[in-house]
Amino acid sequence: MTPLKEIGEMQISVADHDYFFRPSFSAMASIGSGSEIVTTYAVLNGFEVSQLIASIVDVYGTFPEWLIKTIKKPILGKKVLSAAMHVMQCCCSDDITPLVGEWVPGKKGVVYRNGKMPIANIIIIGRELAEHGIMGKAKLRKLQRHEFNGTNSYTREFEVFEYINGARTHFDMSRIEAEQLTMTEYQLLLKAKYPEEKGFTREEYDELMDADDRLQARLIAEEEAKRVANGR
Repeated sequence: MTPLKEIGEMQISVADHDYFFRPSFSAMASIGSGSEIVTTYAVLNGFEVSQLIASIVDVYGTFPEWLIKTIKKPILGKKVLSAAMHVMQCCCSDDITPLVGEWVPGKKGVVYRNGKMPIANIIIIGRELAEHGIMGKAKLRKLQRHEFNGTNSYTREFEVFEYINGARTHFDMSRIEAEQLTMTEYQLLLKAKYPEEKGFTREEYDELMDADDRLQARLIAEEEAKRVANGR
């Protein structure tokens, strides 16, 4: 099967085996509950680390260099890697242990046993799959008047079934077909079926306001110049 990179599909070939990844709604549901999906996404995108750094800066007024190594290994290493491995496995029907490695008991606790893929690549791919499966990467115009929607701007849970049900309703799909959509694909289908409404995005609105301010400033300057020229 040829992967469609535009909607988040990937294929990784190692030796004589091809691993196919699809960050579908069904795959995202396999990550865990709605709140666990959000937590996994946050871990992959460094939310917890950012919060920790902000707390440290509040206490010290800066970020001490001696703390960098202290937080890097336990937080950026184990937790992020585990989240990326989990997302990748959820998006693939094959056992990907030979590819991404595994966590095994060791003398000093659980240790990571390498697979064929470098750790950095695992984290990058896991993050990319989560992005296509949870947030979506379709280029959509977000109107300025919809940017501050109160409680709609943030959610603690990712309700997979709502998107599956939405796809069945909007596109007359079966449940199986809807479950195989990625969030990016879902967004693109919505964009194709429902033309983007008219209005200004935040950037377009700001640009218009800046232009208006410049025009007003020029008119005021011209009026002032006329007043001075007339000796008033």
